[in-house]
Amino acid sequence: MKVTKRNGSVVVYDDEHVKRSILAANAAAPFETLTEAQADGIADQVFQRVTLKNKIITTKEVRECVIAILKEKGLRQTAKLYAEYKK
Repeated sequence: MKVTKRNGSVVVYDDEHVKRSILAANAAAPFETLTEAQADGIADQVFQRVTLKNKIITTKEVRECVIAILKEKGLRQTAKLYAEYKK
């Protein structure tokens, strides 16, 4: 799957990049803790949801999906920090 970045370049979707970003946001959330395995599971869910669109997606679509899944899992602080970091 391909992702169009904000600068217009197109790159291959990278689960590891998504996972690292989730863990970075979570590290700054004082009352929420994610393990690497949990972050990996969230990154997998993001991949599954965005591949349903079957097209080139944007980083904005990936970001919105990550935030939605984090909120669904009750990780509101992490979702907020992720949203702020990825603007």
